[in-house]
Amino acid sequence: MKIKENISLKPYNTFGIDVLAKHFVSVSNLDELKNILLLKGYPDKLILGGGSNMLLTKNQEALVIHVNLKGIFIISEDENSVIVKANAGENWHEFVLWCLNHDFGGIENLSLIPGNVGTAPIQNIGAYGVELKDTFIACEGLSLESNTIKSFSRADCNFGYRNSIFKQHEKGKYIITNVTFKLSKETHKLNINYGSITSQLELMQITSPTIQEVSKAVIAIRESKLPNPKEIGNSGSFFKNPIVSKAHYNTLVQNFKDIPNYTISEDEIKIPAGWLIEKAGFKGKRFGDYGVHKNQALVLVNYGNAKGSDILNLSKLIQKTIKRLFGISIEAEVNIL
Repeated sequence: MKIKENISLKPYNTFGIDVLAKHFVSVSNLDELKNILLLKGYPDKLILGGGSNMLLTKNQEALVIHVNLKGIFIISEDENSVIVKANAGENWHEFVLWCLNHDFGGIENLSLIPGNVGTAPIQNIGAYGVELKDTFIACEGLSLESNTIKSFSRADCNFGYRNSIFKQHEKGKYIITNVTFKLSKETHKLNINYGSITSQLELMQITSPTIQEVSKAVIAIRESKLPNPKEIGNSGSFFKNPIVSKAHYNTLVQNFKDIPNYTISEDEIKIPAGWLIEKAGFKGKRFGDYGVHKNQALVLVNYGNAKGSDILNLSKLIQKTIKRLFGISIEAEVNIL
């Protein structure tokens, strides 16, 4: 374990933004992580996992700590379910595939989501009708203040739509070191009624899908819509889907008859941000080395050598336009650093 200087973070963020870390260290076990936090002379620290949910807009003066803790463990199991713990540095999609190889169900709809296990609870990752919280049991976090481990239950995490306490009052206070899940065995409860999954399964001529086949359907859908970060820099969905009042939705639908919507509660309607962005004319729009992806308006992309500030300015332009056209504020899902 060695602290390096002036390291490019381009390989460590899925946007592929080339900024420098003044100080950088990668840790592979909990003791190393604790020892790094005890070092004097580094008052500011930036915790880096899979780099999938961030936009780097400048060189980083803080000590960048790359959390590379590996390991997947079966804690307990019975005939119906299994408790599995995964360390924070495990790639999320590879963890999903590991579970599928063991015929453990519950997270197949979350296939191909970029990032690592440790960052998954922070924004309560979700896709195609499933969220992390649905199978989440607990996670452990290392306190940056006390250098001790604390366990967080599902109730403790206060999960919401793309939200948790780790994005609210506990933001920046803990490094998640592992996450524990309760997954199904043999008798799996499939969630295949969300939009295009059913259509994709029909296209694959599958009528009674397994969890592995649901995963393959999700992967096919995502690959058709979302660019591979290894080929085109991106962080997946850049914006959250906004939730508006029913009154506001009723006003909008008078002018936009085709506006898609999902009822959240008696007075709350969720509207796809991608639809709003496409309707505003941004889908597929390119500005030199950056732009909005041609297949998915939610995805902002770096075509090569874009600066983080370029993409940030584009996101602000999109937000301003959506507010002007629809009276809706859309929030960035990624962390701006």
